[in-house]
Amino acid sequence: MGKIDNGKQNTEKVFQVKKGNPTLVPPAVDTNQGSVYFLSNVDDDLTIIRTLYCFKSGGQEAGEVIKNALSKALVHYYPLAGRLILSPEGGFAVNCTGEGVVFIEAEADCGLDDVDFSKPDKATRGKLAAFDAPDGMGNKFEIPLMAQVTKFKCGGFVLGISFNHVLADGQAAAEFIVSWAETARGLPISVPPFLDRTILKARTPPKIEFHHSEFDPIEDKSSAVNDFSNEEIMVYKYLKFTPQMIQTAKSKTTGLLTKPCSSYEALSAFVWRARTRALNTAPDQLTRILLVVNTRGRFEPPLPKGYFGNAIKFTPAHSLAAELVQEPLSHAVVKIREAVRSVNDGVLRSTIDYCEATRAKRPRGCSTVTATTWSSLSFSATDFGWGEPVLSEPVEVPSDDTVVFLSHPTEKWSFNVFLALPISAMDKFEEMVQEELCS
Repeated sequence: MGKIDNGKQNTEKVFQVKKGNPTLVPPAVDTNQGSVYFLSNVDDDLTIIRTLYCFKSGGQEAGEVIKNALSKALVHYYPLAGRLILSPEGGFAVNCTGEGVVFIEAEADCGLDDVDFSKPDKATRGKLAAFDAPDGMGNKFEIPLMAQVTKFKCGGFVLGISFNHVLADGQAAAEFIVSWAETARGLPISVPPFLDRTILKARTPPKIEFHHSEFDPIEDKSSAVNDFSNEEIMVYKYLKFTPQMIQTAKSKTTGLLTKPCSSYEALSAFVWRARTRALNTAPDQLTRILLVVNTRGRFEPPLPKGYFGNAIKFTPAHSLAAELVQEPLSHAVVKIREAVRSVNDGVLRSTIDYCEATRAKRPRGCSTVTATTWSSLSFSATDFGWGEPVLSEPVEVPSDDTVVFLSHPTEKWSFNVFLALPISAMDKFEEMVQEELCS
């Protein structure tokens, strides 16, 4: 992935963004104001997910069009206009105040092609999406959604969205943004939101029928834990995996599996294994990969179409580091496959009940890596009236122990893997990619 290609020579420069005064965009019609909106135990991650959408034209009128469409879309997605609160049970809920979404209009002093989007530089990207709540508008964790439209001198613009993960997972967020864009084009919403989250309410009394090892703490026996606590030595990179590289990874499992592995299985297994080696993990260290599974079709019955909320499960696979790095890649694939296959209605209901009874949170640490894929999400199908974005991607990795799989913006069937590692470990990780998949 490189700079946005317009057929001309790109010249990178440090650009400046002048932000206007933030405003609040309320729903066009008062909807459920004064009520408290129920959130399930699955809606528990306060991480702010920031994404950018780059458009080549529309800049002069984009701010007004997008703001007006947002006001109309919020009638259907009214919880986004409220504020997060703690429920009496200790979880989260939304106070439907109708205050509205924080909206900022800004201007850049350059063209889109002057910005190098190939580098996940937070200092650069932070100019294009809201990181902190404006003074007097509340804590950033209370505000479900913030949006910024930045106009560029070339006539293009960037829409930066800061979404609180408590309100939505990737699929729900993508469906909202597509609905917002459809509203801007004067179209009816193609997938209306299903807002009743009580269908994922814990049972009374809770029935914990399985062991939920994703919540088990893991003792870190490796020195890398200290590196992960030092932000100054962390490196954030996109690494491109071509179809040939993915096929090479798959070929390393040929004849060792009863069923050929998918691209997702091959990538997840390779990243888990290579990351463990790159961090010089102690042989007797227990390692874990948390696979983010979309559960909408795994409940019985399946969740309604348009379910707006979090419907994901972090399902774990475990391996001692020595086994992971010494055994064939199929060792990791089998563990990943078994973990994903285990997710069913019974496990999901038990997880919800376990969280109700314990208020457990997923432990973090360098021995655990979370793998999530955005390649199947419809972020790129966002057309506010000027065509689909030429680039749509996250501003940052959600956390240093998370790896994000993205579709490559220009090369079909290729993937970008977005990850964070200490400097020395990143060098080793890249060497393994070259040696094992490119030689």
